[in-house]
Parts: sequence; structure tokens; C-alpha cells
Amino acid sequence: MSDTPAGPAAPDPWKSFRGVMAGTLILEAIVVLLALPVVSMVGGGLTAWSTAYLVGFTVFLVLLSGVQGRPWAVWLNLGVQLILVAGFLVYPAIGMVGVVFAIVWGIIAYLRVEVLRRQRQGRLPSQQPPQ
Repeated sequence: MSDTPAGPAAPDPWKSFRGVMAGTLILEAIVVLLALPVVSMVGGGLTAWSTAYLVGFTVFLVLLSGVQGRPWAVWLNLGVQLILVAGFLVYPAIGMVGVVFAIVWGIIAYLRVEVLRRQRQGRLPSQQPPQ
């Protein structure tokens, strides 16, 4: 006789949450790359510094998407938005993209706290007994 319960294992809410965070970082990286033609056509145009900033930040976002399993990742993602908000120095629209993604990451951080609270209370759907 086995002590393990019958049936499939309960879904891990954090697995999908990590996917959402990684996907958001990849989407953000795409948006930052799409800023290259905008910066090149308006304002002061692309300089070596602005190109290095945009491409380097994009590479950093892609690399950051690989560490989303860490418990501190959502807070790092939120803090990294300050670097993008500093993009106002490159072109004001870049800074606005940073503000928009800072709001998105603020919402994601709130959702993480809410899921964690509900998990501790045993109120997640995966923690409910079968009906």
C-alpha cells in the first residue's frame, strides 16, 4: 500500500507566474529594440552611447528572463525599470516606455504578493479538496 494520494499532482502556481515574468521581460526587450528606429529618426539620432544603451539593456533583459525562478527576481525586475526610466536622457519616449513597464512590473509584484498570501491561507484553487 502506498502513502501517496491518488490522482495528478496539484499544479504549481509559481511555474506559470515565472513564465509570465519571463514573457514580460522578452516583450519589454522587443519594445526596447523597436525604439532603435525611433531614436535614429528623431531627436539627436543614434549615437554610440544611445545604441549601446538600448542594445545593452535589451541583452540584459533577455538574460534576466533566465533567472525568473529566483524568489528575488520580481523585485529585481521592478528595480531594473529605473534604468529604463533613465532613458529620458536618450529620448523622452524611452523614458515613457520605462514608466509604462514600471507600472506593469508594479502590478506583477502586487499579484505575486497576493498569490503568496492566498497560498499561505490555503485559498488557491489547487489547494481546495476535489468536489
